[in-house]
Amino acid sequence: MTPFRKGMMRQHGGELSILHRILDITSILVALWLCTSLYGVALGTYYKLAGLVAVVAFLFFAEWHALYESWRSDSVRNEAWKILSVWLLTCCALLAVMFISKSSTNFSRVAVTAWMLSTPLVLTLERVLLRYTLRHFRKLGLNSRAVAIVGAGSGASQLVETISRSPWMGLRIEGIYDNKDLSHRLGLEYQDVEKLLQRVREQFIDSVYISYPMLQEDKIRQLVEQLADSTASVHVVPDVFVSDLLHARWSSLEGIPLVSIFESPFYGANFFLKRLEDLVLGSLILLLISPVMVAIAVAVKITSNGPAIFRQKRYGLNGEVIEVWKFRSMKVLEDGAVVPQARKNDPRVTKLGTFLRKSSLDELPQFINVLRGQMSIVGPRPHAVAHNEEYRKLIHGYMLRHKVKPGITGWAQVNGWRGETDTMEKMEMRVKYDLDYINNWSIWFDLKIIVLTIFRGMGGRNAY
Repeated sequence: MTPFRKGMMRQHGGELSILHRILDITSILVALWLCTSLYGVALGTYYKLAGLVAVVAFLFFAEWHALYESWRSDSVRNEAWKILSVWLLTCCALLAVMFISKSSTNFSRVAVTAWMLSTPLVLTLERVLLRYTLRHFRKLGLNSRAVAIVGAGSGASQLVETISRSPWMGLRIEGIYDNKDLSHRLGLEYQDVEKLLQRVREQFIDSVYISYPMLQEDKIRQLVEQLADSTASVHVVPDVFVSDLLHARWSSLEGIPLVSIFESPFYGANFFLKRLEDLVLGSLILLLISPVMVAIAVAVKITSNGPAIFRQKRYGLNGEVIEVWKFRSMKVLEDGAVVPQARKNDPRVTKLGTFLRKSSLDELPQFINVLRGQMSIVGPRPHAVAHNEEYRKLIHGYMLRHKVKPGITGWAQVNGWRGETDTMEKMEMRVKYDLDYINNWSIWFDLKIIVLTIFRGMGGRNAY
């Protein structure tokens, strides 16, 4: 007998995905209509075409950012950041179309600016309302999915803990199978694989999470083959070895499944997105800070002897040597086999240089490196070649920082790990945050780091 199932969208999220797209399109167009109406602007042909371009661009970039995938286990903050990053790319595309078509004079700047600023707020509010409406129903047992956890791998306990503390995900643990320790710990009767298969055939279970250690490959394969004769969704939970690998992700080579261990996140479409982000934001920022850069360059020349710009060789993408530009903050121009790091009260640092280094204003010329394609706005900070050669021998995985372009600011810097690394622990923490950035890169993560850099800065306790 097939059990009664609550909820119209239990098995598939297709209907919900379509609903999301319809709501997003409606939100974008409604926001445009409200902004034009508020400022007394007629919603003419140009505005309608702008709305159409925005909708198409938003849906296009949203697919790249997986905005319409299931977010049962994702946070509101992560979704909001995704929406913001997708909308920023949409605005860039919209402005580019206006510039190329020379139609910008046909728009009210106030109305368009209001539209661009208000739309991500409307989109986020729409998503939050829908999310919490569905969560409310899921807590009541509606729109839920019955899941089974089988195997005594390292991920089984974590799955139980995560699902138990997150009822809003709508996942209900139907049973624990072939795991005596976990079953006894939870006060449940031990159930074997045969019982699992019976429950699956009776359609009491929607999803099965297989959590055997990798050494039990034959057992995993046998269970997967047995579950193929059912309609249940099957997920294999990798053990600690796989999940702890740097930037481990599933991929394929002409249909052959692979686990990529050491891999850059910037491939295919992601490479294009990252470069577009650097070109658009880099150009805008460089335009805004150009008066400041001119003033700093003049101040450096007046207060000390030597060039205003200091160029130092550092490792870039894939370990290739690049010349990084900085405002000169020292009395010396060191770029040899040995480059001592700046220390507190370092006599090499000029008076103006102390301020520039503490405020990170000495890094501003690196936006030129960004436009030249040698650096990114966000990424691991580049170290002097001498420091790279020293630490690559001491810290495991150090050179993996160079799987991406170095950045002007980074995840390590906004978390305070900048400046002098007089202990191995400080450099290890910097590398840890850099690799964490590589593992979890997304456009929204870049935008988050940029915002944190603006409001929190990246001075750090050790910046001298």
